[in-house]
Amino acid sequence: MHVLILGAGTAGTMAAAGLRHHLDQGHRITVVDVDDRHVYQPGQLLLPFGTYRESQLVRSRRAVLPRGVDVVTGEVDSVDTAAAKVRLVDGSELSYDQLVIATGTTPRPDQTPGMLDGAGLARGVHEFYTLEGSIALREALARFQGGRLVVDIADNPIKCPVAPLEFTFLADAFLRARGLRDATELVYVTPLDGAFTKEVCSKRLGGMLGDRGISMEADFLLEHVDADAGRIVSYDEREVDFDLLVAVPVNMGADFVARAGLGDELNHVRVDPHTLQAVDHPNVWAVGDAANLPTSKAGSVAHFSMPVLVTNVSDAIAGRAPSASFDGHSNCFIESGDGKALLIDFNYEVEPLPGTYPLPRIGLPLLKESRLNHWGKLGFRYLYWYFLLPDRPLPISSRMSMLGKHAA
Repeated sequence: MHVLILGAGTAGTMAAAGLRHHLDQGHRITVVDVDDRHVYQPGQLLLPFGTYRESQLVRSRRAVLPRGVDVVTGEVDSVDTAAAKVRLVDGSELSYDQLVIATGTTPRPDQTPGMLDGAGLARGVHEFYTLEGSIALREALARFQGGRLVVDIADNPIKCPVAPLEFTFLADAFLRARGLRDATELVYVTPLDGAFTKEVCSKRLGGMLGDRGISMEADFLLEHVDADAGRIVSYDEREVDFDLLVAVPVNMGADFVARAGLGDELNHVRVDPHTLQAVDHPNVWAVGDAANLPTSKAGSVAHFSMPVLVTNVSDAIAGRAPSASFDGHSNCFIESGDGKALLIDFNYEVEPLPGTYPLPRIGLPLLKESRLNHWGKLGFRYLYWYFLLPDRPLPISSRMSMLGKHAA
C-alpha cells in the first residue's frame, strides 16, 4: 500500500510521523511539497516585535520528517481521484492507495481589489502570515512614528483566528514601550459581530480591547483597499482610514483542490468533521488547515486530530470502516502584551470556559491573563520541534476534557 501525503507543513509532517510509526515498513509513505523550508508559523506573529529571529523559525523539511518516508519536491498540479493519481507541475505522476491532503490554507491578497500593487502588497499594507511579510512588517514598525494603525481581517475562516487580536495587543504594548502609544490610534476591524466567534471568549477579548483604548469596527466585510487614499472600504460602503494597515487577507486552500472537485468555495477539502474522510472519496483524507472543519484553523487542531487520522487511514488500509472520531478539540495561547497571555480550550460542542488546563487547580489558567501562559506560548516552540512534529507522546489527551473547567 502507498500512502501519499500532499504538504509537509505542520499537519503533513505530523501525519507522516504518525503513520510511519503506526504502519509496518511494507507500506510506503511519500510526502510532496514545493521546497525544503519548514517554517514555525506561530513565530511569525512575534518576529515583528523582536522576540524571534528568522533563523529560529526555519528548518529543513527533510530534517524534521521521519526516516522511512520518501520526499518529493514539486508542486501539485492536479489530483485524479478516479485514477488515484497526482500529477505535478513538472509532468511527473504519483499513484496512491490512500491520499492525505495537508496543504494548509494560504493568504490570498489577490482576492481583494487594491491589496496588491504589482507583485507585492500595496503601499502601507502589511501582513504577518508569511515569513517574508513578517520581516517586512518588522521593518515597517521600526519606522512607524505614530498615526492610525489598523488591523483588518478581510474574511473568515483564517489561519489561527486569534492571531490578529494577538498582534493588536502586542502592538499596543510595543508602542507604549517606544513612547508612541499616545501618538497612535489603534483600530481592530473584523467581519464578526464581536472580537471572537465564541460568546464568552468574545466578551472577554472585546473588554480587553476597550481597556487598552483600542477601537473595534465590527461587521466590516472588506470590499477593497484604497492604498493611495489610505483607507479600506466595506461592502456596505463604510470607510476606515489608515497610515499603516496590517491586513489578514482572504485565506484559501490549494487551487488543485478546486480543480479536483474536492473543495468548498474557499478550496478547503470537504470532509466528515469526525472521521476526516473526504466527502464521496473514501480513500482521500484531509487534515489540518486544508480541511473544512468547523473549528479553528490552528496547529493544535492538527495535533489533536492526528490520532484520528492515523487510526482511520490504518482502518482503510485494512479494509475496515473508520473507527476513530474527532471532537474538534482546539486550544490556543493568546498573547496580550507585557509578557502575559491567555489560554483557551474548546471543541465542536463546548466553547472556551474559565478554569485551569489540563487538570483542576493544576496547570495553566484558562481565559485569564498570566505570565505562565506567556511562557507556555514561548515554550511551545520546543514542544513543536521535538515532540509534536516527530509524534512523540505527551501526557495530554487529544480529546477535550471538562476537568478543571467551570461555568463562566
